[in-house]
Amino acid sequence: MTSRRHFLAQSLTALALPTGIARGSDPRIVRAVPRDQTVLRLGGLGDGYKMTLRPDGTQLVVVNDGPGWADPPTAFYNTRLWTIEGGPKTARFAVMPHYPDLNRTARPPEAPRYYGHGVIQLGERIYQFIATHDNAAERPQRWSGAKLIWSADNGRTWRNRDGTTPVVWEDWSQQSRESFTFFNEANGAFSLLSIVQPMRGQPATPDGWLYIYGLNGSTDGLMNQLVLFRVRPEAITQRSAYRFFAGHDAQGRAIWSADIARRHPVHSFPRGWVNYTNLFPGDLVVESWLPSVVYNAPLGCYMMASAGIGVASDGTEFGRPSYFGLWVAPNPWGPWRQIHEDTAWCPGGDRKARAYAPQIAPGWIADDGRSFWLVWSDLKGIRTFGRDEKLLDAALAGVEGLAEKAVVETQFLRRYMPGFSCNAQRVDLVLR
Repeated sequence: MTSRRHFLAQSLTALALPTGIARGSDPRIVRAVPRDQTVLRLGGLGDGYKMTLRPDGTQLVVVNDGPGWADPPTAFYNTRLWTIEGGPKTARFAVMPHYPDLNRTARPPEAPRYYGHGVIQLGERIYQFIATHDNAAERPQRWSGAKLIWSADNGRTWRNRDGTTPVVWEDWSQQSRESFTFFNEANGAFSLLSIVQPMRGQPATPDGWLYIYGLNGSTDGLMNQLVLFRVRPEAITQRSAYRFFAGHDAQGRAIWSADIARRHPVHSFPRGWVNYTNLFPGDLVVESWLPSVVYNAPLGCYMMASAGIGVASDGTEFGRPSYFGLWVAPNPWGPWRQIHEDTAWCPGGDRKARAYAPQIAPGWIADDGRSFWLVWSDLKGIRTFGRDEKLLDAALAGVEGLAEKAVVETQFLRRYMPGFSCNAQRVDLVLR
């Protein structure tokens, strides 16, 4: 007969978490419930909305492809940083005045485009990864690199990765692995980056590392693969200090390698949610599956939101509602457990919605970790806009000044895509 000691040993072994899994993680989250009655329209114009907390409790937010909350708009930016003060119902927005200029209207149409992604503020220092693309003409352009810019003085001056200033937006011939953090990696891996964020009064991660996610490429089957590296905060400008997740050893512990070729996905999202051709000739593959991850300290877990683009039968983007999911994990490298899935994401019950790029606002998480606010942009109307884009071209052709052009483009987009702005919704976590 099995002894009591042997029985207890077997029971404890069966209940033990795998080696390398944080034992403080909370397994009680059963599901997440987006509350449609809480949807807010916070204005502005653009998309992206990657966010980070600042030491004073305000947030930084990235706005791509728009003038943000400028009224009247004076420029149409590829990317711009704004600040947010207050909660979701009292939010006040202000532009970061010294951010490097990326006025799209003022740049040559054939110039490389740069789009803001992962951002984090650590004390007075702000770090941001800016994504760029290749120059393909015979197919949709794909993401090809990530440039790191940073500020040591709370955003008053900005530097290239090597510390030089002012920030340079390299032309095609200037782009290289010397000037970029990632450039022309296999399949364009790590061109789109997202940084794990802390909530108020908490560390980003208990172990002191910065964890930064990327996508494994720009085509379906790779773009849905989530890859990861980590770096000490003080070494973020040094590519040689990056350690890439490379799977698990025989004891189940995470392996970290300096060799990017050894990278291994930490999670795979569903396939079928990445466009393979474009509504607009020569445009980019849309960013599917770039996650938003926050460390939920009260519940001892990491929360992730991500979305895939609803692809039409002809391979173009936003032909149907997006996929939206929420996951939790005890570690940045997983294992990720899904707590919410929506294969036709229509916030507020709007069946025409084309919701895009969901972000967990790190400054808008409840103190007990049991609810948070999700932010996104809605591209409803983009297919009609694509059909009528020549009307915008004709309107812009008759305008002289850059500010006037920004006004015309803003008015046009608001008419066709009224949800192309900052939208927010509360999500409640259901615990056992």
